[in-house]
Amino acid sequence: MARKVGLIGLGLMGSALAQRLIGAGLDVLGFDLDRSKCDELEKKGGRTAASVADVGHSCDVVLIAVLTVDQVEQVVEGENGLAGAERPPTVLCTATCDPERIASLASRCASRGMVFLDTPVSGSSGQVAKGEGLGLVAGDRDEAARCADVIEAIYPRHVYVGPAGDASRAKLAINLALGLNRAALAESLVFAERIGLDPAAFLAIAKQSAAYSQIMDVKGAKMIEGDFAPQGRIVQSRKDFGLILSEAGRVGQRLPMAEILMGLLEGCIENGEGDWDNSAVIQEVRRRHAR
Repeated sequence: MARKVGLIGLGLMGSALAQRLIGAGLDVLGFDLDRSKCDELEKKGGRTAASVADVGHSCDVVLIAVLTVDQVEQVVEGENGLAGAERPPTVLCTATCDPERIASLASRCASRGMVFLDTPVSGSSGQVAKGEGLGLVAGDRDEAARCADVIEAIYPRHVYVGPAGDASRAKLAINLALGLNRAALAESLVFAERIGLDPAAFLAIAKQSAAYSQIMDVKGAKMIEGDFAPQGRIVQSRKDFGLILSEAGRVGQRLPMAEILMGLLEGCIENGEGDWDNSAVIQEVRRRHAR
């Protein structure tokens, strides 16, 4: 029989993870508060449960793909959460979260005899669905090895980072670079267009230059074509940069470029673009006319 794997959260990333798991021949039992997302999972060949508790009682490994650490804690420790199962499952948290709270949650789980692995991924939902994301794995190394089939299914490319919390720390530092790269590309494209260059032709040139970054491949065409169908939403980037700036503040470090990008993201949200793809940061750059 196929190994049964639980999946809590069936949004953009959860849907990509489900696609990977089902493609690997695993039996996926999912749950989301949005019934339409459960229906989509069933169309892909997965099954859905009536609650988080049902997933916890039925699966020995459960992936969490929600948005915030508050939601992660609720899924694990809340009423009818995973920790309440007769035999609590091993949890793989794929969400981008506050590292300190993730480390603390992992410690609380361990005190209950429950395994919690910190396993976010670097890559958009589209990249993850294609197996192109980089999984960051932290927590007990032996327990991670016991979940190797699940980790390899969702993250063909993955690295072990260290104790729980370190994968979340690495993810925030990576997201800082990615977010700044997106903003730099957006600004470069707007500048090229304003000074009379064809943006598509300029992008093709830039990809051959020393300025090249993978962001040009992933987000360049979306920025130029105004295709803001979400692979990673503006509100998610805003949440991540809130975590980045909070963590930087905790250690007494200013991040001046991150502070500027936070303003761009908030400008997008104020203009009703929060649920658009994070490449929509170009919209806010375009709005910043000289006075």
